[in-house]
Amino acid sequence: MSARRPAPETYLFKDDGSIPNNPDLPLLIYRNGISLAGTPDAETRVSDVLKDNGWVGIWRNGIYPYVHYHSQIHEALVIARGRARVRFGGEKGEELDVAPGDVIVLPAGTGHQCLWESPDLSVIGAYPPSGKYDLCRGSKFEREQALASIPQVPLPETDPVTGGDGPLTQLWRAKSAR
Repeated sequence: MSARRPAPETYLFKDDGSIPNNPDLPLLIYRNGISLAGTPDAETRVSDVLKDNGWVGIWRNGIYPYVHYHSQIHEALVIARGRARVRFGGEKGEELDVAPGDVIVLPAGTGHQCLWESPDLSVIGAYPPSGKYDLCRGSKFEREQALASIPQVPLPETDPVTGGDGPLTQLWRAKSAR
């Protein structure tokens, strides 16, 4: 029998005038969503979980030190090693500490910025197969286009942590149905 995973933390951010955020879908944080205890190669373990759950475009890096968002695609960030303090939601958002195994799922439009990172920080990112990667930094020109494209981004078909019909798909379908 497997242990039941706790529900993800949810955060909904308002448009701050520069970063649109997502008016309908909350950011999700699965604390220790991918168990890395005793894993000699955390990056490969995380990449395998994301791939097995249908998330693509997997990359390894960190989190940019400037506020940015993606207006045409949702994004999953997984902390494979190290720790960081990240501000989500733009200048008026929330500063949260993240640690190994934490999975953050950003709905399209959600601002994110690394404020501090440990020297060993390693982040694995991925995207659902539907959508198109873009990088927006909050300019007025980008904002107008983003406000039109964010509501059009398709919902992921799978949860990056549990696959299938997991917490992400259940929460986001419920929110977008309103």
